[in-house]
Amino acid sequence: MRSAIRLFFRLLYGPFAWTYDAVAWAVSRGKWRAWGAAALSLIPGGPVLELAHGPGHLLLRMARQGLQPVGLDVSPQMGALARRRLRRAGLSPRLVRARAQRLPFPDGAFRAVVATFPTEFILDPATAREVARVLAPGGTVVVVPVAVPGGRGPLARALRLLYRITGQDRFPSEDPFSSWRDAGFSIHTEWRQVGPDSVLLVRGIRP
Repeated sequence: MRSAIRLFFRLLYGPFAWTYDAVAWAVSRGKWRAWGAAALSLIPGGPVLELAHGPGHLLLRMARQGLQPVGLDVSPQMGALARRRLRRAGLSPRLVRARAQRLPFPDGAFRAVVATFPTEFILDPATAREVARVLAPGGTVVVVPVAVPGGRGPLARALRLLYRITGQDRFPSEDPFSSWRDAGFSIHTEWRQVGPDSVLLVRGIRP
């Protein structure tokens, strides 16, 4: 099952990136963007880096809220989608194609880093070390790793079953962010209600 999920995401972020919005809408009943936007309440003003920016919805929302977002993604297909979306909104895209484990930015360049529904790269110790490096002292990293659909009715129940089967409704029972603690972050987690749904927010503070 885990291998199948990896293959699915590899295809979704690569050759089938053009289907991303439709797939995200289908598996979240149209709530995907609202779930990711839950991170915004924890992001301070100033320069913010989004890891694995995908099609650019959160980048656009952050720009409209007066933040200074920069997007990073390894997928050229996602980069093209995000660039097109930002330009249509009259914005100048600030996008970089690179991996989170090797960020091409100077030390202390950002006040915040955000990642919504990232793949396993977010638990790589190299990612934690690089994020700690590019964050200014006292900076914040916010991760939205999972969400659990709420509500009643057959569709809501079917989605919860799908999330349970694929493991997308939970993180491992052990401390998955131990590498972030090792990198010096103090980690805080909370479940937040977004309508009838529950979204997990993980916030790390750099000393």
